[in-house]
Amino acid sequence: MAGAGASGDSVKQPLLHRAYPPHVASASSPALPTAPPGSAGRRFPGGLDVPNLKKRGGGTRSWIRVEAATASVQTLEIDKATMMRRCELPARDLRLLDPLFVYPSTVLGRERAIVVNLEQIRCVITADEVLLLNSLDSYVLQYAAELQRRLLQRAEGDELPFEFRALELALEAACSFLDAQAAELEIEAYPLLDELTSKISTLNLERVRRLKSRLVALTRRVQKVRDEIEQLMDDDGDMAEMYLTEKKMRMESSVFGDQSLLGYNSAGAAGTSASAPVSPVSSPTESRKLEKAFSLCRSRHDSMKSSDNTTTEHIQELEMLLEAYFVVIDSTLNKLTSLKEYIDDTEDFINIQLDNVRNQLIQFELLLTTATFVVAIFGVVAGIFGMNFESTVFKIQNAFQWVLVITGVVGGFIFCSFLWFFKYKRLMPL
Repeated sequence: MAGAGASGDSVKQPLLHRAYPPHVASASSPALPTAPPGSAGRRFPGGLDVPNLKKRGGGTRSWIRVEAATASVQTLEIDKATMMRRCELPARDLRLLDPLFVYPSTVLGRERAIVVNLEQIRCVITADEVLLLNSLDSYVLQYAAELQRRLLQRAEGDELPFEFRALELALEAACSFLDAQAAELEIEAYPLLDELTSKISTLNLERVRRLKSRLVALTRRVQKVRDEIEQLMDDDGDMAEMYLTEKKMRMESSVFGDQSLLGYNSAGAAGTSASAPVSPVSSPTESRKLEKAFSLCRSRHDSMKSSDNTTTEHIQELEMLLEAYFVVIDSTLNKLTSLKEYIDDTEDFINIQLDNVRNQLIQFELLLTTATFVVAIFGVVAGIFGMNFESTVFKIQNAFQWVLVITGVVGGFIFCSFLWFFKYKRLMPL
């Protein structure tokens, strides 16, 4: 029967290579598993080979398993049904980890696991292990290696549960990734905006438009992570749901208590069997049985009360942990908000510049129209004198010069009158 169970487990959880068992990292060598020589795998950034990361038939996916007790790292291939039974998760929770779909950042506390979907980190955290969705992203390998290092170098007196450690590292990875993207966007944005203010061109405007689209998308992702952390901090029930170690201890204690109570009852039944004579002096009375039952209930109540106090303490620890990363992600959001405000200020400045140029063009057009009107007076005079009628003006000496002078004086007077009117109405800064 033991052999059959072992074979059944091997069928349910096939390894990455049947010819090569998964590598278990030791304390002296905390390294991620590498592919054996000659295997057809894909190379990670940093020189690590993890083969066959793509989805196989039957819904099987590659997972990186980090064990809490030994800090060992293994690469497994587990199908969806096995994963659901292993972590007691519904299908909709595992669908959040599917890399084929884009879901917003989510942290869900379940009965026996925590489902984490934070940017590149998609994993299932239990009280004993972390199952990390395998991918070619360097952040995934960094997460597994860093978690293994922290488990091996655990400081004395640090009683933070394993699931909180894994969740903290996932929050740290997500916050650092988003902050790095925000810093990269800032480095690219400020010189581009300064160049746009000095030279307004179609190319610069197109570059700023693409930059603003990236900024809006990144702000939405950062805002979702911030809202998720804030929602967890506001709900003590969700934080208590994430204390998986306490749930595991309660389950084990309840099982052991039931077993001991069952053994006590069986022993009492054997002691009062019909085959042996029972002395009325040595047999326990009903009051004594009730007293033992009350003491047992009291001990269980005291243990539950102490466990509730421990849960409250750990809720406070988790709340402080979430608050620390809430400050980090809020700082990243403030950076993006400041950058958006700078872009808005730049757009307002450009609009002001364009409005100023437009006003100057309107003023120039107004002056040009006024000058055209004045010049048209000469055309009117020329048209009058060009008519076919007899006039004594043509017989006067220097009459042509006098007509030009009088027409010019009248035109200049009209032009100055228009300028005075524009100044009086404050249509032009004269």
